[in-house]
Amino acid sequence: MTSEWLTPSTRSELIENLVSGVDRYNPSNVSILEDYLYHQIRSEEYDCLANLAILKLYQFNPELYNPDVVINILIKALTASPLPDFNLCISLLDERPLNAQLDEPDPLPTVLPILKGLHSLLFRCRFPAFWEIYQSAELENLRDNYTVEVAGFEDAVRAVAIRAVRATFTRISSERLGSYLNLSSSDLIAYIQKLGWPVDSSTSVVTIPPNPDNQIEATVVQESVKLPQLTKIIAHSVAKA
Repeated sequence: MTSEWLTPSTRSELIENLVSGVDRYNPSNVSILEDYLYHQIRSEEYDCLANLAILKLYQFNPELYNPDVVINILIKALTASPLPDFNLCISLLDERPLNAQLDEPDPLPTVLPILKGLHSLLFRCRFPAFWEIYQSAELENLRDNYTVEVAGFEDAVRAVAIRAVRATFTRISSERLGSYLNLSSSDLIAYIQKLGWPVDSSTSVVTIPPNPDNQIEATVVQESVKLPQLTKIIAHSVAKA
């Protein structure tokens, strides 16, 4: 997983050279990286290091700053939870120069607290609360202007929930799983079937296949103390007595 994060299989040679070499600090390359971001948005791909390179260029060159690009980067990072991608992006924004020249009001100060709140809910595995807030009237602007453009955004959020369920449960009720995924009825059944998870028709309980994270294995710790060491311990105890 680490190697895929560092060098995604979908990253082209051009982007690899930009991300890995000194050209990542060349402001003339920002448009290439921005185009690559929008490719990620359309194709459901993701490259955190390339997106961080954009934020670093904005940090060094405030005249390049594009708030819509920043928001899209954060939305992509949002669905990488529980990886630290979102916080890595935020760490660069906190130092972003504030003297960028914009033709319109900057939407980031309004959208950023919303995205931070959504990230907190995902990170703490509060999935029903995430869906409730995400679908609320207050976040209509975020949905209509940003996440609607991100192909597969809701499925990517569901993938975050599935990762947590795989690591935590061996069995879970369909109703509870549906609340995590914001799915019900035939949509939920189809999703579970796609995962290949068996469902007990009489109890509607879903069985999570065994994996290293949801299996409890006893660990036996053995200590080997040699006779000379034991003699020293006994002698030390006697001397103290």
